[in-house]
Amino acid sequence: MLNTLFQGIFNTGTSAVSIPQFLLCIAVSLVIGIFFAWVYSFKTHTTQSFVITLALLPAIVCVVIMMVNGNIGAGVAVAGTFSLVRFRSVPGTAKEIGMIFLAMGAGLVTGMGFLGYAVLFSLLLGLAMLLFTAAGFGIPKHPMTEKTLHITIPEDLNYSELFDDLLKKYTVSYEMVSVKTTNMGSLFKLNYNIILKDITKEKELIDELRCRNGNLEISIARQEANAYEL
Repeated sequence: MLNTLFQGIFNTGTSAVSIPQFLLCIAVSLVIGIFFAWVYSFKTHTTQSFVITLALLPAIVCVVIMMVNGNIGAGVAVAGTFSLVRFRSVPGTAKEIGMIFLAMGAGLVTGMGFLGYAVLFSLLLGLAMLLFTAAGFGIPKHPMTEKTLHITIPEDLNYSELFDDLLKKYTVSYEMVSVKTTNMGSLFKLNYNIILKDITKEKELIDELRCRNGNLEISIARQEANAYEL
């Protein structure tokens, strides 16, 4: 009975797909897509357009695979069509890309007729993602103290080690990530990623930096990962 559950529903050697088989594959794909959309929405800021797309994607891939059904030429054409989608879409986060791959993988399996394997694959990967999200897997150790520091200095100051002593005093670690000129080259803007030792000492750090940079602009903001980076 268990082996029968994980067998393909299509007869080997035939390219015909009956209407009941077609509808069953579509139904299973939609259920899997809705499950993936729910998993992605768990503790994640979402948009309606992406959630709906994620719910429909396994069914779309499933239909395409059923129509190809062993035709090598059609398979190559479909692969080329899917590759073009990358150049017509906005880059997404790593989690979004991962969910798209999961949805497409489930659609491929259902399109081949292995509905039991598709459901098992979706449950295992979906539950793993839920577990990682609920456990906070991969979240930085110091989310409240990770900041971005912006300092403006006059052009006549050597910025290489100008603030190192202060940053060592108030931060666990720091890294200069960019330097750029502004105001017709008369000022430099320095950008650091820092981890504060004590969030309550933020004002003291700013006050000491002001004495060092001639009371020019200083800002400390929450450090945010680039949405388009993996």
